[in-house]
This record gives sequence, structure tokens and C-alpha cells, in this order.
Amino acid sequence: MSTALKAQPLTKSQCVVGLRAALRILEKWKASSDQACKILRISRSTYTRAKQVGEWAVSLDQDQMHRISFVLNIHAALRTVFDNPENAYGFPTMDNRNEFFNGRKPIDIMAQGDMISLYETARRIDALRGAQW
Repeated sequence: MSTALKAQPLTKSQCVVGLRAALRILEKWKASSDQACKILRISRSTYTRAKQVGEWAVSLDQDQMHRISFVLNIHAALRTVFDNPENAYGFPTMDNRNEFFNGRKPIDIMAQGDMISLYETARRIDALRGAQW
């Protein structure tokens, strides 16, 4: 018999907490509502409900939770790299000349909506703090 721990699915309230945190970060990054929906792969109605104050519950799939995790991890990396909040929150909307970004803004790459673009953006930003993937 296996003694490995099975990951428990997140509750609807845990999903809401993660989603709202990611949306607050995306708002500070100056992401449009359309960009936020594409990055997190959520509907416009889910976006609108999540922005409202009060009790609410939502089920998110594993892909959506991974996207939320990437946003939270990018935020943590940027806060580690930059002491200045203007840079930490402004970096995603700055033109970037590094090889991967090739003059594009990180937020625009993430908002393409595919998981690879989000993952690769997270990987490049995490590398700024010396992390190896």
C-alpha cells in the first residue's frame, strides 16, 4: 500500500482567495481586464464577480490554478529583484530588450493566453533573481 500523500483539491473559497490575489497583482501591473482574463483563462463574468466585494465561490480547474500560481510567483520574484515598488509593479509593462522578450512587454507575452508564454515569462523573470529552472 502506498503511503504517498494525495493532493487534496482546493476548496471553492481557496480558489476565490487565489483568484482575487492574482487579480489584485494584475491590476497593479496595469493589465487590462481582457489581458487578465487571457492570462488566467477565466471568463469575463468570473472576472467581474471576483472583483466584487463579498462572499462568493468559484471552482477553478488545475490549469487556472497553475496560472494563478505563476502570477503569484512572478510577483514574488519581482519583489525580490526590485526594492522600488514602481519597478516591481512596472516591470511587466516595460519594453524588455532581453533575448526572450525581444523588445516586447512581459504582460503582452503573458496575455497571449497560452500556458507556454506564461511559463516562459515566469521562468525568465525568476532567473533575474538567480533562480535556476
